[in-house]
Amino acid sequence: MMSLSNFLNTYLYCMSQAKIRLSAKETELVTNADFILTKNAILEKAKQLLLELQEKQENYLQHPQLFLDGDELKLSPKISKGENYRGLPYLILDYPRVFKGPDIFAIRSMFWWGHFFSTTLHLSGRYKKAFEEKIINSYSLLVKKKFFYCINDSQWQHDFEEGNYTLLTVENQTEIEGKIVEEPFIKLAIKISLHQWDDATDILSNHFREIIEMLAD
Repeated sequence: MMSLSNFLNTYLYCMSQAKIRLSAKETELVTNADFILTKNAILEKAKQLLLELQEKQENYLQHPQLFLDGDELKLSPKISKGENYRGLPYLILDYPRVFKGPDIFAIRSMFWWGHFFSTTLHLSGRYKKAFEEKIINSYSLLVKKKFFYCINDSQWQHDFEEGNYTLLTVENQTEIEGKIVEEPFIKLAIKISLHQWDDATDILSNHFREIIEMLAD
């Protein structure tokens, strides 16, 4: 009969062997340098796309915006990059970007590998209170534009899966308006397919302008 010590050693050896073996697909990828080089090139193009979008945003906000002054435009735009949101690379452009404790005013433009481009309005604290009525008054327009509303208790998730975002509709208007008033933050978001890459800068710029115009009305 095998001793417990021998059994554990055998088990750990089998586990280590299983961990270091590569599948046929993994072997194909690890021996193909072009895969990583192509990935790096795509991420650089995604960054350039967001930089072009950033320029459009800054130019647009040079026009008088009565509700944007002081803190809202004090900080320059920022592009953040990561490799592991749900295991995949991403880039986020924040502008405007106010994150001061409970007070958040941010418009976030995101590229998420394998998923989408998105534009998100994120409000909390005094900014949420300042703009919630304008958002409620714009509900029908947001429905027409196919915006989503965050229903998650966490305000730091970006996916559009059920449980995080819900599409705004006429049918859920009463429920969402209640959340807008009662919950501590507001997140409105809209996404486009990565297949729309060639037009993404213009589409994302339009989404940005629509959000600004809604808040300025």
